[in-house]
Amino acid sequence: MRLPRDVNGEELAKLLARYGYHITRQTGSHLRLTTTLRGEHHITVPLHSPLKVGTLSGILADVADHMQIPKETLVRELFHKRYRPGRPHP
Repeated sequence: MRLPRDVNGEELAKLLARYGYHITRQTGSHLRLTTTLRGEHHITVPLHSPLKVGTLSGILADVADHMQIPKETLVRELFHKRYRPGRPHP
């Protein structure tokens, strides 16, 4: 599944809340998110707009690895509502 090209750091932080991630601190233009689901896990999300595709891919791969789910499943669950009805998923 193709990653969206218009996601910013703040939006990604909100989307990751459904996996138990919450903001634990902010340093400059970066957020530190933490979850305690499946053990404690920390990720850093830059507050860039938009996030570079490689950066987004790396963050999602790290989250998927921690949650022990395929990255494609994570992408589908996070971004499926962003696609317009009637438009096929890439």
